[in-house]
Amino acid sequence: MCPSPSARSNALEVFPLIAARGPVRRTAPSGRPVRLPLVAGTAALGAMLTACSGAATSDSESDKSGAAASSEARISVNLRGAQAAPGTPVKVTLGTGELKSVTVRADGGEALTGRISADGRTWTSVRAAAPGTTYDVLAKNTEGGSGRAGFTTAAADKVNKLTLAPGKNTTVGVAQPLSVVFDNPVKDRVAVEKALKVSTSNNTEGSWGWLQDYSGKDRVDWRPKEYWKSGTKVTLDADLNGIDSGPSGGWFVRDYRTTFTIGVGQVVKVDLDRHRLALKRDGKTVMDVPMSAGTPGGEKASWRGTAVLMSKEGTINMRSETVGLGDAYDKMVDSSMRLTWSGMYAHAAPWNAGYFGLANRSSGCVGMSDADAGALYGQVRVGDPFEITGADAKGTVAEGNGYGAWNVSWADWQAKSAL
Repeated sequence: MCPSPSARSNALEVFPLIAARGPVRRTAPSGRPVRLPLVAGTAALGAMLTACSGAATSDSESDKSGAAASSEARISVNLRGAQAAPGTPVKVTLGTGELKSVTVRADGGEALTGRISADGRTWTSVRAAAPGTTYDVLAKNTEGGSGRAGFTTAAADKVNKLTLAPGKNTTVGVAQPLSVVFDNPVKDRVAVEKALKVSTSNNTEGSWGWLQDYSGKDRVDWRPKEYWKSGTKVTLDADLNGIDSGPSGGWFVRDYRTTFTIGVGQVVKVDLDRHRLALKRDGKTVMDVPMSAGTPGGEKASWRGTAVLMSKEGTINMRSETVGLGDAYDKMVDSSMRLTWSGMYAHAAPWNAGYFGLANRSSGCVGMSDADAGALYGQVRVGDPFEITGADAKGTVAEGNGYGAWNVSWADWQAKSAL
């Protein structure tokens, strides 16, 4: 008689049956003995599973309830059925003896890595089972026996995605952070940050810091203690598949990876008081030109602090109403270099030529002549820092307004890590 479903443990264990030594005899109503066929080994296991589950199982198939389908090695798996809980490491236990190897492979995917316990009885995966995934389990013992099992995890009811910067296989400036913006809120920041692994070619010291992006979304950036060294190669492996970001956030259902290289060491110095802009490369001044920044004393003033070149956008239409300045301007602007999400750029501003080198009279951007802006545009790259100093400013670039992490002390930045 089979046990009721409530009587079965979550980790279902199946033991091979032992065959009788000879044919079994029963007595028919007529009194004559009846010879019954002998059932042994794997066939007996198949018969047992058929009787209990109501579905035939051959000796070459794995039992999707989590039970072993081999008579040679008795194994149990902590996850079972077609709606197993995702986000849980897979644990495989051997009935007797010692494990030699365990392979837990997702359909069409890579195998999970894991570790065998000191006593050789259990294997536990390093990563958790991902949602909506079917897994096949193959365990081998030291005596040559093997056992198979399988299970499928429940699908994610909500999925969280992310956007990575900088782009893959790019070359960026010395101030470019690794930046991850999430589609949905991240409540379990510890689990997520543990899954984000940064490696560099020269063991650069750095830290993650959590902040709110200018868009209002959750974001985490990794910045070095100091500007990157030119030539550094950086890799991010975001092993997020199978991690629950928390209530209202949803599950991550894939991993992410990006690589980039740090280019030549360049810094742009913007002096609001002297109305000058200088480009320095490896400590040497490459260009030093007059400019006019934002009009002081109000919303049109420029930001101070370190801003990072976010993008080179060329010729774009700039309209004052998009940054809350009414109908002050609507222009096509050349050599546009974005410094903040709030709309601060360095760009060509020939209409302001009378103020270059003399006064700050723009609507917040750093304006130069066509020639000077074009020359700067041709030499800078995304990730170059613009170090802006002077009294004629409305405040310091915030962390989430572009890449303002450099305006936070190293100790304060480390404190923003969830670990």
